Amino acid sequence: MSTPVTTHLIMGFLGTGKTTLLRHLLANKPEQERWAILVNEFGEVGIDGALLTDQGAMIKEVPGGCLCCVSGLPFQIGLNALLHKARPDRLFIEPSGLGHPSRILDTLTAEHYQNVLRLGAAFCVVDPRQWVDDRYQQHDTYQDQLALADIIVANKTDLCEPAQLEALSLDIGQRQPPQQLVTVTRGQLDNRWLQHPHQPDRRATSPQAHANNAARPLIASTGPRLSREQPWRRYSNHGQDHYSIGWRFLDEVCFDLPAIETFCRTLKVARLKAVLRVEDGWRAFNKVDDQLSVYRIAPQQEGRLELIDPEPLMAHPLHKQLMQTVLSLPPS
Repeated sequence: MSTPVTTHLIMGFLGTGKTTLLRHLLANKPEQERWAILVNEFGEVGIDGALLTDQGAMIKEVPGGCLCCVSGLPFQIGLNALLHKARPDRLFIEPSGLGHPSRILDTLTAEHYQNVLRLGAAFCVVDPRQWVDDRYQQHDTYQDQLALADIIVANKTDLCEPAQLEALSLDIGQRQPPQQLVTVTRGQLDNRWLQHPHQPDRRATSPQAHANNAARPLIASTGPRLSREQPWRRYSNHGQDHYSIGWRFLDEVCFDLPAIETFCRTLKVARLKAVLRVEDGWRAFNKVDDQLSVYRIAPQQEGRLELIDPEPLMAHPLHKQLMQTVLSLPPS
């Protein structure tokens, strides 16, 4: 690859709107450029890649942990494969919202990639409403995502109070090296911010925040394949003080839209994401802070649903409730 690929980190805690921001950037991609995205998720099934597949970029998923904990062989294999296949002009890496970016940056700046990658601006997406919450102020990983960002993107500013945005602005204004604060709604970041330079002197204060706390599968690995005889599979993870349960469904499994919406709305979890087939097509489901959004999405190779919460999740009762929303299963 003769010209190094400009590479951006898109960081941010759970539910701040990283994928929404990426969808907006992709929707405004210059036609002549090739973009690629390496997506990492805490859960085992991976949803974000599916939410980005209709946006004109090549996607590679690394599910089941966070890149900082799997930033050895799985990360490098995924990165190398994506670079070789996509040959992109611009690369985006979206770590898990629970992931620490320090070792990701170490990998990207290692000697092996010096002539392959060029770090562009690193972004951290923030919900200003979280800023005044002690859980975030005292969270090492969250604070270091902020510390390593060149640009802080205050998202969902239409939902926050002026005092919350002011508190965020005052704090960012005092940081060194200086950081740029950009305010947006619905992830609508102007693509011109991609030209902002990366500041290599930024340092994390807790680079080993959860070095020994990698996510680990509790129920199943990602295989074997789905089939009409086994049209669904369930998975779990535990790490970074959070728990996840995920499901994969054969593409023929059809859900009742009102029933699955009710299931999603009534669940009390920190994060819910899904892509599921319903009677008239496919829908994406995205829930943060009890706010559920549902929208049409291009047909997928399979259905997926992921729940994440800081409290243990009761797999069997949740599975029973979820299966009650299925409209039809494929004939075996």
